[in-house]
Amino acid sequence: MASPRRSKKENKILRYVVLGTWLLFCLAPILWFLSIGFRPRTEIITPQPIYWPTFSWDAWHMIWNDWPMFYYLRNSVVAVFGSVIIDIILAVPAAYSLSRYTYKGREDIGFYILSTRMMAPAIVAIPIFFLFKNMGILDSVWALMLIYAAINLSIVTWIIRSYMLDIPKELEDAARTDGASDLRILWEIILPATLPGVITAGVIAAIFAINEFLFTLLIASTKNAYTMSVALANFTGGSDGVIYNAIALVSFLAFIPVFLLVVAIQKHLSRGLTMGAVKG
Repeated sequence: MASPRRSKKENKILRYVVLGTWLLFCLAPILWFLSIGFRPRTEIITPQPIYWPTFSWDAWHMIWNDWPMFYYLRNSVVAVFGSVIIDIILAVPAAYSLSRYTYKGREDIGFYILSTRMMAPAIVAIPIFFLFKNMGILDSVWALMLIYAAINLSIVTWIIRSYMLDIPKELEDAARTDGASDLRILWEIILPATLPGVITAGVIAAIFAINEFLFTLLIASTKNAYTMSVALANFTGGSDGVIYNAIALVSFLAFIPVFLLVVAIQKHLSRGLTMGAVKG
């Protein structure tokens, strides 16, 4: 009969084996996609599958030497990060108002904010183009920042509002008894308690902003405002045809920052999704 210590050790080893197998299963498509980025183009378009490809830096040199990929990456980071900051600054007080104050039309306002996410982007594409043109910010990172923030503000507000509904109102009543103002309550009590929800909303807004293509293509016309999503379109046409290895490599470069961000804040992200974002 096996001892309890030995049985516990075997269960631990079995757990690691299962988790390691699952990790390889999840990473296999990503690693295979990365391998496409370091293959010669002739091996990618061949009709027969090649399981042991030849290593090549052709796509790497192409995206950094022939294309201003550094500017695309910089524009993506600045536009996405700036839009998330704008969303959080505007969404936190709006969510606090919708979750704590009682006034006429509060539910209608909340539904209207959420309904803007249901609108087809093509409806407002042309008016936004002329608006930014008249403002003189067309083909700039500032325009991308504003449009990303406008697109994702509703979902960020709704997620944070849903999380604030979980906070007991007794905490605010006790603070008001001690003479705290609403602004101080929001800053010192509500905001720290809703931090996982704010992080969750910020990450979701960042992912949506990175994936945005229509408005990016509409606003950006030069490398001054091109982002990674538009850069991918540069490898899907022209005289060279579809450049699969460059597409794979650029996609991997765009995927890595989001992956590292999610891994770094996974505890806050999982708590925010399970405790707040499913209510309201």
